[in-house]
Amino acid sequence: MTAQHAESGTGQAAPGLRAAGGALAALGAATLAIVAFTTPWRALPEGAPRAVPDPARDFTAGQIARSAAFDAAVGPPAYLSLGLTLIVAGALVATPLGARLLGGLRGPWWWRVLLGVLAVTMVVEALRWPLGMWQETHLRAFGLSVQGWPDWTADRLKGIGIRTGLTSIMVLAVVALARRVRRWWLPAALGAFALTVTASFVYPVLIEPVFNDFRPMPAGQLRDDLLAMAARDGVPVEDVLVADASRRTTALNAYVSGFGATRRIVVYDTLLKAPADEVRLVVAHELGHADSGDVLYGTLIGGLGAACGACLLYLVSSARPVRRRSGVPSLADPRAAGLIMGLLSLATVLSGPAQNLVSRHVEARADVHALDLTRDPVTFAAMQERLAISNISDLSPDVVEYVLYASHPPIPERIALARSWAVLNGLPEP
Repeated sequence: MTAQHAESGTGQAAPGLRAAGGALAALGAATLAIVAFTTPWRALPEGAPRAVPDPARDFTAGQIARSAAFDAAVGPPAYLSLGLTLIVAGALVATPLGARLLGGLRGPWWWRVLLGVLAVTMVVEALRWPLGMWQETHLRAFGLSVQGWPDWTADRLKGIGIRTGLTSIMVLAVVALARRVRRWWLPAALGAFALTVTASFVYPVLIEPVFNDFRPMPAGQLRDDLLAMAARDGVPVEDVLVADASRRTTALNAYVSGFGATRRIVVYDTLLKAPADEVRLVVAHELGHADSGDVLYGTLIGGLGAACGACLLYLVSSARPVRRRSGVPSLADPRAAGLIMGLLSLATVLSGPAQNLVSRHVEARADVHALDLTRDPVTFAAMQERLAISNISDLSPDVVEYVLYASHPPIPERIALARSWAVLNGLPEP
């Protein structure tokens, strides 16, 4: 029996809806409980002295003005891009536009699904392209980007290609399951969890090399110090890699990605121009992520969230108002590619603030780990100031920016944390 037939009657669909609703409630409750009890809501012990973040204390008036000017320049294209995403997603979900556009496609159902994903992606990216160029122009004007247009275009096309490939896999899997399984939400949830975990595991070795070349950090005192610090911290690190980020940006950064056999600490080559003690503190922060298993933790939470999303997709797509307004009778219909993509986009945007909230606390814990490991709050503050000036960080984000985009605490908050830590540990305050 096809999914079109299986979901055609209220009596037939009700048991599936109840089961999917129950699974969503159970998975959602489990995810919320795990997040609530494992997120480090307090970076420092209760009762630790609190330092008030104050950009004027650590940055000159010129630096603060430059930060504000940069934010004012790059904000409009970012907000317009977000608005465009919401408008297109809303049109695909709440109107029959997507079904009508994809209804003219011909061929086997799977081919029509793939063409549908490609067609929607091409339209959206064509609309987004001028906004990306607008933002890139500002990045160059402020000295953050050093790419030429050919390299910028190549990187953007690579990103679009990878996202389109992953989206195609997800949409094709949903439609295939809906055509063959009555309660397709169950295998879809298991598949979404497995895909999330697999993608996180292979990302460092398959995706990152598409955008950057990596080499082991050259032998020398800095490399020896970093490996010794990792050993002292009890974090197994075979090597520290350097990414050739300087071919596209002047920004400073380091990160940890992957887990198990693919876990790696990566340092931008631009960061190596900073003093060695500041580089050590940046890497100490990344060791904090590795020590706490943040990548694996985030992957598992993401996998649970993806499983919840599969159940929610089943429930939403089964709702009569959604079917009627989208013009898609069932997700087994190849025209449903647009509807699925619209729902995925909405879920991504709506879940972003919650992910950022958890991420900010996880980053604060990694900052405390770096301070515990190095016991050098003065250099920590100097390093944060360097990052803020080089990356032109937003020193005073407004509420909307903070909620939508801030995956890390603002730099003044991180410096204030170092001051609180210093007082708590009886060390000189930065």
